Amino acid sequence: MSWHIAQLNVALPLEPLDSARLADFMAALDPVNALADSADGFVWRLQSDGGDATDIRGTDDQIIINMSVWTSLAALRDFVFGGTHVQVMRRRREWFAPMQDAYTVLWWVPAGSRPDVADAERRLDLLRRIGPSADAFTFKVPFLAPDGVDPEPDDTIGSDRSPASCGVD
Repeated sequence: MSWHIAQLNVALPLEPLDSARLADFMAALDPVNALADSADGFVWRLQSDGGDATDIRGTDDQIIINMSVWTSLAALRDFVFGGTHVQVMRRRREWFAPMQDAYTVLWWVPAGSRPDVADAERRLDLLRRIGPSADAFTFKVPFLAPDGVDPEPDDTIGSDRSPASCGVD
């Protein structure tokens, strides 16, 4: 069996999504989603019929969610910490409340499967409760896929592409 990497990140907007404060964020969604859709290694992203996930909520209806699946940890990392996406993420604090707990979680899924929001929320909760594990981990502390594939550990920690420098853990 081959494996893909799934990711969930959550955010609490400081104001309603249609507010002037979040206008730049909302304007960036379609271009960033289009970049993701065409990126090397992209498989799938959670989206509504309108093409984004801002109207899909989990158990907390104030939190917006982003979830996607990629062929490898390296492909996901290249997208998250590169180009336009990282430029948008550097502005995160302008639009979203600081999160005290982890807001990004990664986990392996069988190739061809699509995680659901409930499973993703369970993974984030697991990461928050026990820290990184094979079932819920981070870019900083990756785990091997169940078939033993090396997730290519992140060697960018401490560089200007590190998760800390762009507001992503």
